[in-house]
Amino acid sequence: MTTETAQSTEAIIRAEGLVKRYGGLTAVDNVSFAVRPGEFFGMLGPNGAGKSTTMRMIYCVTPMTAGRLTVMGLTAGRDDRRIKARLGVVPQLDNLDEELSVVDNLLIYARFNDIPPQVAKPRADELLDFLELSPKRHAPVRALSGGMRRRLTLGRGLMNDPAVVILDEPTTGLDPQVRITLWDKLGELRAKGVTLIMSTHYMDEAERLCDRLVIMDHGKIIAEGTPRQLVRAHVSPEVIESRLDGVALTELERAARRLGAELLRSGERVSLFVPDGRAVLGELEREGVRLPEAFIRPGNLEDVFLNLTGRTLRE
Repeated sequence: MTTETAQSTEAIIRAEGLVKRYGGLTAVDNVSFAVRPGEFFGMLGPNGAGKSTTMRMIYCVTPMTAGRLTVMGLTAGRDDRRIKARLGVVPQLDNLDEELSVVDNLLIYARFNDIPPQVAKPRADELLDFLELSPKRHAPVRALSGGMRRRLTLGRGLMNDPAVVILDEPTTGLDPQVRITLWDKLGELRAKGVTLIMSTHYMDEAERLCDRLVIMDHGKIIAEGTPRQLVRAHVSPEVIESRLDGVALTELERAARRLGAELLRSGERVSLFVPDGRAVLGELEREGVRLPEAFIRPGNLEDVFLNLTGRTLRE
């Protein structure tokens, strides 16, 4: 997919016709996008959409089958070592050393990446303060909570003071409060001018954090824009949600057509996409169609994905 942003002359990361095949399986299929300096760029989609494979091509651990990829002016496939040295990477799974202390995990990582001790030690102290891990600096990693481990993994990815940080599903498996804490830290990095690229299957995460994003499905980009642009382009301002229990689907479909409301079904739930939820509910009641447990909410990125694919992000 070629996009307007992919034609932008200013890009810190640019992918053009990116393809990755594993035998007969095409995991990433002709993907093009561009990331601007200082932007929080997201890749939203369900598991298996090709997000993580795309991320792995960006940080040069998975070679591309076809296409062209440049990172900070360097060419993937030719300048891989230099790209890796300049990127910060937060992988989906925490691969910390369980027996080492918190601070030693940072310092060992620095040594592996040729960061001199006189730079690494103050950088580790700075990051432990930033991530609120200083009280745990000498604790073994195995003693940390899941949220602390995730923050430490983020800190490790920042040890080389990168201009670009890759975040692969950074909050998967974390409880809501821990997710919010990590979001706050990512927001602080964004405010400092760090370019952040995040894959996620959480709609609320993408809406809250991303300046701009692509939606991926089956290895392809199916939409691109700011969260607000995507919602405005693909779904109505309001959504009525209800269960199907006690409501004849054909009767509801007929009523929706008369009212000009788009109807989508997912499992036992039905969604009506409308310009004015209260007005449509009133019309349905006057026609004798009552929706059990109905409520009205604004359209969101989950609705965009459902509208484009007929599936929810969690399916």
